[in-house]
Amino acid sequence: MNVLDASAFINEYHTDDRIATIPLVREELEDESAYRFDALEGSGMHLHIPDEETVEQIRRAAGETGDLDGLSTTDIRLVAAAFELDGRLVTDDYAMQNVAEKLDIDVEVIARDGIEEQREWHFQCQGCGREFDEQHDRCPICGSPLSKKNPSSA
Repeated sequence: MNVLDASAFINEYHTDDRIATIPLVREELEDESAYRFDALEGSGMHLHIPDEETVEQIRRAAGETGDLDGLSTTDIRLVAAAFELDGRLVTDDYAMQNVAEKLDIDVEVIARDGIEEQREWHFQCQGCGREFDEQHDRCPICGSPLSKKNPSSA
């Protein structure tokens, strides 16, 4: 089962496999892509609403990878749907791909190159320079803002 992100509707993704998405994706679409969503729903596309426990599990995983701030509610719920349906997530979103990779969810990209490796971001205080594995609103030591740091350059 392929679980479709908004980019699948925007880029006219086609497959012979069964497809699913979540109702929130429809709210992100306009014009022809919205009509594609409606047509696919009318022809049997499964609309899935993931359990809140799974959604929380995805939030925790996104927090561990450092991608939580880059994911919308729709993104988190799409990853949760792919997880619950044991499906392939169809998206061009790098943060979603990174979280999916951490959870061993298959990913198919549409119009972009996919991620080359799964990353767990680091966060560095802009004031005192300390590094943290998890994101905080502010540095717990000096109170300065944190910036996301690529782990490969750490």
